[in-house]
Amino acid sequence: MDTEATAADTSATDTPPADSSRWFYGCAIAVIAFFVLIMLGAAAVTEFEKSLDGDGQMEQPGLSGSVSQPLGPGMTARYEDGLSVTVSRPQPHDDGTYSLTVTFKNGTDEQLRLDGDSFPPALVVRAGASGDDYASGYSVSWLNSEKSRVALVPPLAEGKERGVAVRMKPTRTGVPVTVEVTPPDAGYRETAHFQLTLG
Repeated sequence: MDTEATAADTSATDTPPADSSRWFYGCAIAVIAFFVLIMLGAAAVTEFEKSLDGDGQMEQPGLSGSVSQPLGPGMTARYEDGLSVTVSRPQPHDDGTYSLTVTFKNGTDEQLRLDGDSFPPALVVRAGASGDDYASGYSVSWLNSEKSRVALVPPLAEGKERGVAVRMKPTRTGVPVTVEVTPPDAGYRETAHFQLTLG
């Protein structure tokens, strides 16, 4: 008799821990599900904001690449649709000229046209700081402008990149130069401004 009573008491005391562990696991799963829903909601809001902006907006930390916050040499402008554009540091040559490379990397899910005859032009190299309408006392000649524009004409396949060589000759050393890149888009694409110094 005593043995049966003891067995009954033991089984009775084992039940509450099982109930409390089920409650604990249930709460843990509910908390995890809650945080997952919050993260999914935040991602959906971010994607919705991007769709309102359009894929032609630049999206990057630090300098925006706008007229008032131009990027420097070696920096990259990143567009929301996956296109990125990098302007290398200018390299001096013995004849007083400088060269740099503008690299387009197609991280979108489609072929892109970088047409050199678009308006505004896809690539502009001019003397002066970003935002200056006119540079006084100096100028920069873009020596291979036609070759650079021709290099932009063939479509750029998905996942590929293309470097466009730019060769310039300033009237003196220490001249500020602005490189403006406006890759064409069916809708709208922001112009990326890069500012650098020759010499």
